[in-house]
Amino acid sequence: MASKPPAGDPVQDAPRVAPPQHAAAGLPAIGHTLRMSQAQMGVRRTARTLLKVNQKDGFDCPGCAWPEGDKRHVAEFCENGAKAVAEEATLRRVTPDFFAAHPIADLTTRSGYWLGQQGRITQPVYAAEGADRYEPVSWERAFSIIAEELTALGSPDEAVFYTSGRTSNEAAFLLQLFAREFGTNNLPDCSNMCHESSGSALTETIGIGKGSVSLEDLHQADLIIVAGQNPGTNHPRMLSALEKAKASGARIISVNPLPEAGLERFKNPQTPQGMIRGAALTDLFLQIRIGGDQALFRLLNKLILETDGAVDRRFVEEHTHGFEAFAATAEAADWDETLAATGLERGDIERALRMVLASQRTIVCWAMGLTQHKHSVATIREVVNFLLLRGNIGRPGAGVCPVRGHSNVQGDRTMGIFERPSAGFLDALDREFGITSPRHHGFDVVRAIQALRDGRAKVFFAMGGNFVGATPDTEVTEAAMRRARLTVHVSTKLNRSHAVTGRRALILPTLGRTDKDVQKSGKQFVTVEDSMGLVHASRGNLPPASPHLLSEPAIVARMARAVLGAASATPWERFEEDYATIRDRIARVVPGFEDFNAKLAASPGGFALPHGPRDERRFPTKTGRANFTAAPVEYPEVPEGRLLLQTLRSHDQYNTTIYGLDDRYRGIRGGRRVVLVHPDDARELGLADGAYTDLVSEWTDGTERRAAGFRVVHYPTARGCAAAYYPETNVLVPLDSTADVSNTPASKSVIVRLEQSPPA
Repeated sequence: MASKPPAGDPVQDAPRVAPPQHAAAGLPAIGHTLRMSQAQMGVRRTARTLLKVNQKDGFDCPGCAWPEGDKRHVAEFCENGAKAVAEEATLRRVTPDFFAAHPIADLTTRSGYWLGQQGRITQPVYAAEGADRYEPVSWERAFSIIAEELTALGSPDEAVFYTSGRTSNEAAFLLQLFAREFGTNNLPDCSNMCHESSGSALTETIGIGKGSVSLEDLHQADLIIVAGQNPGTNHPRMLSALEKAKASGARIISVNPLPEAGLERFKNPQTPQGMIRGAALTDLFLQIRIGGDQALFRLLNKLILETDGAVDRRFVEEHTHGFEAFAATAEAADWDETLAATGLERGDIERALRMVLASQRTIVCWAMGLTQHKHSVATIREVVNFLLLRGNIGRPGAGVCPVRGHSNVQGDRTMGIFERPSAGFLDALDREFGITSPRHHGFDVVRAIQALRDGRAKVFFAMGGNFVGATPDTEVTEAAMRRARLTVHVSTKLNRSHAVTGRRALILPTLGRTDKDVQKSGKQFVTVEDSMGLVHASRGNLPPASPHLLSEPAIVARMARAVLGAASATPWERFEEDYATIRDRIARVVPGFEDFNAKLAASPGGFALPHGPRDERRFPTKTGRANFTAAPVEYPEVPEGRLLLQTLRSHDQYNTTIYGLDDRYRGIRGGRRVVLVHPDDARELGLADGAYTDLVSEWTDGTERRAAGFRVVHYPTARGCAAAYYPETNVLVPLDSTADVSNTPASKSVIVRLEQSPPA
């Protein structure tokens, strides 16, 4: 039998600290996986479930979006993927009795970890205006409440429809169709908070906002640069790909303010030799100062330009635009400024250059360490410049590789979950359904919060996710949500967002990836798109957690029928009955999905979407070519006595879902309120290891924000830098502190002072 959820909320501010580890996975990962899985699911259910993860006839892991190869291992999952599956397939249940015993005021005092550990929500619940707790409600009544509020709005743009990356292609397509038939493009999603900077930069430079590499490209690369990313915790299956690349002769440069165990050595738990010895992955570790990546790539570009024969002149002349302006800017790069911006030694950069020049096939991978700064878009443009110089886009074993987080975050965008859709997409949607979609842009995440704060948005609907826990400026965000007339969350488990309600609030429990989905036409499956543009099916195999659950497509279809009524000619009921009919419509609207159902039948492992830059060096930009760009070098300048803070995940965490209170690889156990500071910086600030401090963020407008009671941990981070976990540190980031162009919250470069305090 699985264990019961914790009765009390564990203390999270008194962690135990040991030295960080220097290898990831191995036997400890297997043991931790089995312990956590069996605690949630029991022994038999653990075996039945984990053996179906990421299999061709199984379900897609609800964790990260890392792709699978055509040949699958019998255990095609990682430690953190198993944790995600276990929390969804748990035997723990949140019943109406739970809500009767825990009023909303009580839920607001609980940690995200405690809320998530209570288990699966079993039936819809409703908090009426003035009510102190959620109570059971019928599905029919729930949809009538949504219809009452939406139809009473003064404008469709007073509604916000948020989508998390776990939503399937079918559900995402239906939600954006409903929103646009209703009359709004207010479709913010979790991409706005993570890889929006990647999409903005890549769309401008290569014409498509997605990565250009396949899994096989990684295996064929000569050089892989991993910048601003921690695969060992956030995308552990990527370590297998890096191991295979190394075995084929690739070299790896890691660019990160923190040393990460997974990039030092990977002990592959799928092979006996891997578990015992492991494979050293990183050939060169560039311990960069936070926010210095643009300066690093700019100097490398200058040095490439100065090296005879280093530039792929034929590629530049035939396939690119803007080279002269870029080259003039790059040639002005300065060694002293670069060393100050990056904190690196000259010899390390020269060594990196030699590795770059020796490589004929180079890939740059990155994640939120590059995307969540004010100058993130400019940084990623510089990465593209770096690859274009040597013809490393549209060549096997080379290209751009933004590593997406949640399992279908890329697919949701492909399906039209975007506040700024293209005219071509809307034209195709309108032709297919006989509707007139709005053309004005909608709200992204930050603008949605501002609209709720200012009373310009009144209804908030979330398809999955933990909006309140994921967004910046916690106090402002929570106050904004409480101003809404109605908040609706489609969820499998509890999270912080359920405790921060509008005047009226609904929680609508839904099927998860692991759950069997049977509709009127029979058993259904959904589809997802991974981080490298492969689309494949996902089929749950477990009995649903409750007979009262609806699937995400069913929830959207029934909501649409309740809100739009007979005025809608869209066959919502048919879509609920048979998801193949949704895919038939996707095939006629979204390029690359032609014959969607037939492709899935013919390719059980999935099929690749077309990608012009990768497939034929065709760049669908405004110039018709790949665009070099030129911009001033930017990097954070930190006043004396202050540190530059980055937010990050622990190893027992995925996005805002907290699986446990340990960060095994960094040596942190039993707590989350820690701040990692270089020992020399800590001594200069008078902070002993184990001291407690408040983190106070400082902003150019003179405002400050405080996160209290963090244990100082002396840690080998880059000098002048610090790190702490989110969502605990989201309170430090103002709503208007965002990346230029993409409007992504700038959570990776926060100037803070540390004020010593007693333990909480």
